[in-house]
Amino acid sequence: MSVFSSSEQAYAVMKTLLDRIKEKDPKAAQQLVNSRLILRLRLRQPEAEITINVRHNPLEFEYGHSSLRPDLQLDVSADALHYILTGQLRFSKVLGSGQLKLHGPVWKAFVLQDLLRHLQALYPLVLREYGIDPPPLTSSGLHG
Repeated sequence: MSVFSSSEQAYAVMKTLLDRIKEKDPKAAQQLVNSRLILRLRLRQPEAEITINVRHNPLEFEYGHSSLRPDLQLDVSADALHYILTGQLRFSKVLGSGQLKLHGPVWKAFVLQDLLRHLQALYPLVLREYGIDPPPLTSSGLHG
């Protein structure tokens, strides 16, 4: 069973999470703006696409198809993203295993490290708001 029951639920959780970063952590938002990137996150199982435009402040988020051309795109299952955001899996491990595919210059992914730390701090709170209590990562790992 997937962490998110539908694309709509995945969008709702991610929208709340990203809005919180923008509202409650202006330092993190400014670090992102300094990167001047357009990031796209494409989720599988369920399908969702989120584009984050950090070329200016305030940050802009698009949910669903976007005509913006990303500088960096991450393709990952919703479950793998969940386990990264809960800290149960390291970003580098998921990337190295092929469960996360990165499109664009790899060096630009370093901006994600700070963002992930900020997201990891807020993510459990957002999950609780939505009543999501997913099972912990099992030793069988994830399937892409």
